[in-house]
Amino acid sequence: MQEPVALAHEAIHETAAKILESAERGKVLDVPAGEGALALRLKKLGFEVFCCDLYTEFFKLPETEIKQGNLDARLPYDDGAFDTVVCVEGLEHIENPSNAIREFARILRTGGTLVVSVPNIMNIEERLKWLFNGYTSHFKPLSGEALEDIEKQHGAMAKMALHINPIGYSEVRYLLEKSGFELKKTYLDKPKKNSWAYLPLVGLVKLAARLTPAKKRQARWTDELNSDEVLLGGNTLIFEARKN
Repeated sequence: MQEPVALAHEAIHETAAKILESAERGKVLDVPAGEGALALRLKKLGFEVFCCDLYTEFFKLPETEIKQGNLDARLPYDDGAFDTVVCVEGLEHIENPSNAIREFARILRTGGTLVVSVPNIMNIEERLKWLFNGYTSHFKPLSGEALEDIEKQHGAMAKMALHINPIGYSEVRYLLEKSGFELKKTYLDKPKKNSWAYLPLVGLVKLAARLTPAKKRQARWTDELNSDEVLLGGNTLIFEARKN
């Protein structure tokens, strides 16, 4: 059987796997699992991998458990069932990311690890696109014409392709901390090739941030929002968090 194909960008899977390379081996849930490409990477690293997806018919990894589950609802697992949960290319496709992160907290054991990704709508290029266009490249208006084009391009997988929730660094961190997680580190998938062109503007943004009082910067995560991972980052932000 042909190996499953990554529905997410390969760099996202590579980063997620690198985060977990040194982690203690145990039970991992990959949700949404897509065809099973990331699950296969994690199995090769020695993890006991379980998978979940709304569209189980697309799953192609043999001898691996796959359950149907909706990130907008209760996931079909017991409390504390997993040591690690990995959710890449998931939160931006659902109506209620808050529910998903609460569910991750429920099914993770205390001290467990969550790796979750979202499109990086806060890098300098996307900030400029929002300023001039009123939307970012990851979250374009879902007009009737746009939806028709997506259906033609993706067919039965059209719903999987829709980005409906523009969730960024601040929202993800807030939801993580609200659900009892501690954010350990933020990663980019890969640097953008043309980021050098924005360096003068990035310097101005960082200078303006440094002129803000330290107490206000801390309260509003100003330094984090203007970090290289976010401001000069690539298309995706990946978060590593620990359940307290």
